[in-house]
Amino acid sequence: MYTWEELNTFVNSCSRCGLSRSRICPVMGRGNLQSDLMFIAEAPGAEEDKAGIPFIGPAGQLFDQLLGDCGISREEIYITNILKCHPPRNRDPQDSEKESCIPYLKYEILLVRPKIIVCLGRVAAQRILSSDYRITRQHGQWIQRKNYDLTAVYHPSAILRDPGKREETRQDFLSIADKLRACRHQ
Repeated sequence: MYTWEELNTFVNSCSRCGLSRSRICPVMGRGNLQSDLMFIAEAPGAEEDKAGIPFIGPAGQLFDQLLGDCGISREEIYITNILKCHPPRNRDPQDSEKESCIPYLKYEILLVRPKIIVCLGRVAAQRILSSDYRITRQHGQWIQRKNYDLTAVYHPSAILRDPGKREETRQDFLSIADKLRACRHQ
């Protein structure tokens, strides 16, 4: 088992895929290292690539609003991406890129030990939950696997493109808050 320092060193020096040649800065997860609640998205965006911090652009601002709407603060959660490097032009990550980064994500999960994992968007849901996951039909539905409560919600960038998804996403975030309260009282 790696320490946080070792994992950061591995990610910062990673050259397992071609994205390492185009990145400005790899983006490790961030947040409460003992959180019961972990959010996993697909990959850093351009703003995150410049700063090395997840979810700081427009999607991150909307994410913070959704958290606030349900009474959760950024300080309570851990947020990360499957990929640690920004894909050019925000394209979907290639399977080989996801496979190159999955070991880093697994170590993050082992180190944080969350009870609840929420996939942000289709790409994360299809890699973490099920390859045939349909975000439009299955978002907000809970499953339990290996002592984790798991669900997926729309990625905040999808809501920025289609504001009509905001209310159902807000409802999903309220469900996440309920699940978090329940797990804290166990």
